[in-house]
Amino acid sequence: MVEIVDPLLRGELKKNRKYDFDVSIIIVNYNTRELTLDCLASVYESLTSFQYEIIVVDNASHDGSVEAIRRGYPAVKLIANRDNTGFAVANNQGMDIAEGRYILLLNSDTVVQTNTLEIMVGFMDRHPEMGASGCKVILPDGSLDKACKRGFPTPSASFYYAFGISRLFPDRPKYNQYQLGHLSPDDEYPVDCLVGAFMLVRRETIEQVGGLDETFFMYGEDIDWCYRIKEAGWGIYYYPRTYIVHYKGGSARRKPLKITYEFHRAMWVFHRKHYARKYSVYMNASVWLGISLKFTLSLLSSKLSPSNRKGNSVPRVRAEKEASTEVNV
Repeated sequence: MVEIVDPLLRGELKKNRKYDFDVSIIIVNYNTRELTLDCLASVYESLTSFQYEIIVVDNASHDGSVEAIRRGYPAVKLIANRDNTGFAVANNQGMDIAEGRYILLLNSDTVVQTNTLEIMVGFMDRHPEMGASGCKVILPDGSLDKACKRGFPTPSASFYYAFGISRLFPDRPKYNQYQLGHLSPDDEYPVDCLVGAFMLVRRETIEQVGGLDETFFMYGEDIDWCYRIKEAGWGIYYYPRTYIVHYKGGSARRKPLKITYEFHRAMWVFHRKHYARKYSVYMNASVWLGISLKFTLSLLSSKLSPSNRKGNSVPRVRAEKEASTEVNV
């Protein structure tokens, strides 16, 4: 099924729904056809007793994604947008038609393991106090994607992280408030926020706090969502008893300057929304200047990067999958 949707009309899709599935898996695609097909293949290879549906929201791709998904996976619910609406809007569109009691945000450039759904949904069923959970997320080289377990980016946490102080004192909790580097990635524990590449959220939680904030185009919406989930009294948990592989930045590589801008804009949007009223004018000005400086340095670094000058392409998942599977969980 391919549904062409005007995002302005999404609200009408929420009425009179039944939750016929255990989990609704929402994948946003933007010109990552091969990565998305590999992601879908990994989901369909899952060994799970839970019932799931897959919803792919395509943000006006021009690489044949819609046709390939429709041809290869006709059971997928496919929403084809006329424009690139961004990550938050697209995921909300998926949630509007989702029929699962859990919502799983899953990046198109990820590969799940055969036990991932079984373990994570089972964990949520055993812990009704948890509003959201996430598994371990690893990169193709086997290292941890540190965004999968984080603290909130308070001004102090952001300062220690941005200026490298957390790397100088990796075992000190005070200086590792953001990436939680002092905590073992192999242990399970409550955290402030997860990563939108894999976030399993309870239906009741979403009904209470709402969906993703569409002020964020790309980046930051996952942290904002987690902030609202915790404010509403729900727990958020890092549960590394299974993992996914994250082939990071499939869409981002195509427009690095826009992505750099959106990344830093999201920092300020989050700070302004949740922290600006809690801090002095001086502190808010310092945060704005710090973000502006980091944005400028990132632009310079991007322009000078050999990888950008050579136009490196995104690797195929299947070609690298075997090298990425030996991970401690």
